[in-house]
Amino acid sequence: MKKFFYLLIVSFLTMAGQAKAEEEISADKIYFFTYDGCPYCQMANEHINKTHTNLNIEKIDIYKPGGMYLFKKCAEKFNLGRNIGTPLFCMGNDYIMGWSEDNQKRFDELSVHFKK
Repeated sequence: MKKFFYLLIVSFLTMAGQAKAEEEISADKIYFFTYDGCPYCQMANEHINKTHTNLNIEKIDIYKPGGMYLFKKCAEKFNLGRNIGTPLFCMGNDYIMGWSEDNQKRFDELSVHFKK
């Protein structure tokens, strides 16, 4: 019986991941790839919440169903190879990987094109 419930849960999570995975990277919104243990993701999130309240942005945890799929789609779109990390922002025809003063300024400049 335990095996049945385990298989049922795995099947459900797989289907949920596949539904999310069918999404493609859209050019009209920002994809913010993150995960809970990333300190730079936290800094980026704090900046965005403080200064950009009306962005068309989707925050995606790469460890949740479908998150890794979209993370890889973004990496493919920009030919980032296998050496990718978080935070990663897909912003139309641009991307930002990592968080620093320079990347924060670049995010601020690019984000004006993604207002709701």
